[in-house]
Amino acid sequence: MPEDVPRRQPTLDEVAVLAGVSRSAASRALNNAPHVSRLKREAVEQAVRRLGYVPNPTARALAMRQTGAAALVISGEDPSIFADPFFAQVIVGASAALEEADLNLMLCLTATDRSRKRVEQLLRSRAADGVMLMALREEDPLARMAEEAGLPVVFGGRPLGLDPRWYVDVDNVGGARAATEHLLARGRTRVVTICGRPDTEVGRARHRGYRDALLAAGLEPVEPESGDFTEAGGAVAMSVLLDNHPDLDAVFAANDNMAVGALRVLREAGRTVPRDVAVIGFDDLAVAQIAQPPLTTVHQPIQALGREMARMLIALVDEQDPTPLILPTRVVTRAST
Repeated sequence: MPEDVPRRQPTLDEVAVLAGVSRSAASRALNNAPHVSRLKREAVEQAVRRLGYVPNPTARALAMRQTGAAALVISGEDPSIFADPFFAQVIVGASAALEEADLNLMLCLTATDRSRKRVEQLLRSRAADGVMLMALREEDPLARMAEEAGLPVVFGGRPLGLDPRWYVDVDNVGGARAATEHLLARGRTRVVTICGRPDTEVGRARHRGYRDALLAAGLEPVEPESGDFTEAGGAVAMSVLLDNHPDLDAVFAANDNMAVGALRVLREAGRTVPRDVAVIGFDDLAVAQIAQPPLTTVHQPIQALGREMARMLIALVDEQDPTPLILPTRVVTRAST
């Protein structure tokens, strides 16, 4: 008589699928962790009974150490950065994805030495299940802090000088190249650029895209002026470019805030946009639609950036190995070109 074939034990992933929740939420429900809704907890309990699932003791011990929170840490010097429309959209996207996994979002800004120490303490104490890092600058200590803490870390945008294993970024080079090609296709030949911070990868990447497009067209790139990704910085940079290149006929600004600052200076200088000077930005923020004239820009999926960062972090917390992700960009044509 043949021996009975042992019945395969159901997995936590199967419990999560049957319950209609994430693996992380299923794990928390099984371990009576906080931040799990009653409906999700009941759905997991029903799935466990139907499948006959028995938790693995080792996995259970690991799950008990989960905190129910994920940290979004932004490297910056100005607390008002959280009011920036770009970061506001990132937060919306990340929060939505974390909510699906029953994880709380912690927001941290390293504006001072004191705040950096608080973030370092948070990391070392493992007060969060994982960390998303954004707006890192060259040789930023945040990357080292996160690595030493041994927590899952996802980078929002690739940091300058580092080769992280897990990150979500947008096609900054391709988007900037497409923006510059858009200006060239409209017959502009004296194209200048207002770049972002040169100590960031995003600042350098968008400048590379601008250079690539001009060189491919047989034109000499102009030395950029940095606008620090702010409207005020864009205005100052535009004034300098007008002084140095009075015959300019187009501007690529590496974000919409700087482009709006450039529009204001051009208007004050008596230059008509787009008749005299065409202007294009990058981001496709709400300000691009209400600018005067409405701003042509490179759309990047900002909420998706936050959402995919959070999803990647959730996968890491669930002991999976996600792959890095580059999100696409596209030119949105409006009246400024």
